[in-house]
Amino acid sequence: MIADSPAATTATLTAWNRNGAHWIRTIGPLRADVGAQGIGPTSETATRSPAGIWPLTEAFGIAADNGTRLPYRRVTTEDWWVSDTASKYYNTHFTCAPGSCPFDESAGEDLGSAGPAYDHAVVIDYNRTPVVAGAGSAYFLHVGNGTPTAGCVALPSGDLDEVMRWLDPTRGPVMELAVRDHSH
Repeated sequence: MIADSPAATTATLTAWNRNGAHWIRTIGPLRADVGAQGIGPTSETATRSPAGIWPLTEAFGIAADNGTRLPYRRVTTEDWWVSDTASKYYNTHFTCAPGSCPFDESAGEDLGSAGPAYDHAVVIDYNRTPVVAGAGSAYFLHVGNGTPTAGCVALPSGDLDEVMRWLDPTRGPVMELAVRDHSH
C-alpha cells in the first residue's frame, strides 16, 4: 500500500506473491482510501493509517464469510473492538451485550452496528503484540465508500473480496503501509 505523500488520503494497493527470489504481482494496482490524516505515526486520537508492515491474521464481517482462508468471525451487535485506553481489553475483540461490557462502550466499536463498512473486514495487526494503550486501535482493511477513513484502509467491496480470498494464512500475509519515496 503506497501513498504519494504523508497527507494523501488515497493509496495504491498491490498484492504480491513471493516465488523463490522473485516477487510476482497477483492483484492490482487498486485504489484504496486511507486515513483522513494520511499515513504515518498514529495514536488513539489521530485519523492516520499506521505506517509500517503489519500482519493480516484474521477476518470478520456482518455478512457471511466471503471465501477468505483467514479465520473468519461473523459479527453481531454483541461484538466489539475495544478502544478504551483504560481497559485491559484495549485493542482486542470482545463479545458482550450492549450495556454490559467491562469497558467504556463509548470508546469501543460495535462491529455489528457499523453498517456496510464491516460487511467484510481484515484485522490489521497494528499495536496488538504488545498492546500499548493510546497508540491506536481498531485498524481494519474494510469495505469503503470512496472517502477517507478514521485510520483504516478501505477498498470497494468487490476488490476487498478479491484480496480476502487471496490472503493465505500459511504464507504469513502482511500489509505494508508506506509513502512513496520521491527522492530519486
